Amino acid sequence: MSNQAIVWSMLIPPWLTLFFMKREEIKRWMPAALFVMVTTTIIHEVGFTWGIWETYENTYPLGHMISFTYGALPVGSMWILKYTYGRFWLYTAVQLGGSLMLVLVVQPWLHIRGIFVYIDHNNVLAGIGAFSTTVVHFLLVYLYQMWQDEGLVLPERKRFSENLQPAVAKPLPHDGKEVSSQDKDE
Repeated sequence: MSNQAIVWSMLIPPWLTLFFMKREEIKRWMPAALFVMVTTTIIHEVGFTWGIWETYENTYPLGHMISFTYGALPVGSMWILKYTYGRFWLYTAVQLGGSLMLVLVVQPWLHIRGIFVYIDHNNVLAGIGAFSTTVVHFLLVYLYQMWQDEGLVLPERKRFSENLQPAVAKPLPHDGKEVSSQDKDE
């Protein structure tokens, strides 16, 4: 299998799996997928700029951006959120397993193929840094989805007690007529 087939398979087929997801679910999880794309792009650009890794094989027109940033990662995040959202510990376990798979299996395989290469691949800190970055990243994705679902919105604080009313806010009678002070005295 050629490297081009590998990078294109990380980009296109994951999006095709969304045909098996309901339209409402796609609408619900797509903001998290976009968040994953933006934050992963930032992480990748920082690593590229600081000389932590390089990409030698990519899809046109992504330049030096690895294709799973726009394919497998956001779509995988949508599927994981679909089945684990609301059960944080299950989400964490699945994401930890996926992160370990990415750092220990996928990235070394991409390194062997010459697609995605750590500059100092013998450095143990690079693997620890990559793993810790993915852990922080998936926690941010979960918090972002909670925010999208308004789970992080604090209730609006009321200024006054509900029992206190200004003098002008007198209750109206049930028939809709205003009661004057003379009618009350009678």
